[in-house]
Amino acid sequence: MSESRPELQQAAREFVDAGFAGMQLRVRDDRGEWTGSAGVRALGEPGPPPTDGTFWVGSSTKTFVAALVLHLVADGLTGLDAPVAGHLPGLGLDGRITVRMLLRHTSGLASYTGDPGPDGVFVPGLPATGRAWVENRFHDYRPEELVRFALALPQRFEPGAGQSYSNTNYTLAVLLAESLTGRPWAEEMRRRILDPLGLRDTLVPGGSVDLPAPHAHGYCRYQDADGTWRVVDVSRQNSSLLTGAGDMVSTTRDLGTFFAALLGGRLLPAPLLAGMLEPHGPLGYGLGLFVQDLGTGAGTVVHHHGGAPGGYGALMIATPDGRTVLTAGLTMGDAPIDPAQVFPAALDRLVTAVFRTGRPRD
Repeated sequence: MSESRPELQQAAREFVDAGFAGMQLRVRDDRGEWTGSAGVRALGEPGPPPTDGTFWVGSSTKTFVAALVLHLVADGLTGLDAPVAGHLPGLGLDGRITVRMLLRHTSGLASYTGDPGPDGVFVPGLPATGRAWVENRFHDYRPEELVRFALALPQRFEPGAGQSYSNTNYTLAVLLAESLTGRPWAEEMRRRILDPLGLRDTLVPGGSVDLPAPHAHGYCRYQDADGTWRVVDVSRQNSSLLTGAGDMVSTTRDLGTFFAALLGGRLLPAPLLAGMLEPHGPLGYGLGLFVQDLGTGAGTVVHHHGGAPGGYGALMIATPDGRTVLTAGLTMGDAPIDPAQVFPAALDRLVTAVFRTGRPRD
């Protein structure tokens, strides 16, 4: 049984106090492993979220996909600076776009889920939020369909000339993996990453809309056409909208095992791992993850990648050596909140509790 960590339980509780329905949290550090949860498993029910529950992890998928592609690089099937177009000839990609550009978000390709416009106002793409997404959440997308939608949009900048976070890059990355190996990327992910690490509760669901049990319920609160606010249970959803960019399912345990193994050098050769962890551009993005200095005065750096699929949220944060790892699953509820407004403060308090505060001295 893990030792009592009241500061971690309080940090989890603050997400619920901010308006989230529930949170499951896992921390591994030099004090051992702690797990806890706060809030409810489902609205109207008294039970807390399961600490071993599955959830849609959203864009944390990108770190898994980057690790898979770099595994193929390590095997000599492609190179980081190799052009992508020749492997995917039917798409008409710009021949200057390389593997590195996809993983680093420097390809210049628009995101099929939308991008900020020149005035900073977000321009939507395929339905990814609100009522439009709820009504479309069982649609089964093909990855080529997503890419072709993005390629019909204006290019954001010349390849390599800027950096813009784009889901299109990672959908292309899994299509590239399939072209290089001749096998479905879900199969390659299982063979190269998930099975070797024993990640039995992590999967690429494809068109499946069901979360394996146990799981907490996530909700979407949106305004209907007549102005009425509605709350819909979106635990069942087809995540193919985010193929390769945000469609995986996992648990806090599996996310922690994966991130610790990746950062600890168990998945990739040292030179490729070093390149993965090198921040680039205004996003501070390496190859499949963010690099952030916490500004504690001691140069504390963390690597992280979260996700925010419909009704759910995921956190995956660790020190560069993978010895301290925080993973969490969040669920939205019926509270009238804007997550973008309340999430940063709650996250900062959690990060402080785990990474900015040393072990209390006796």
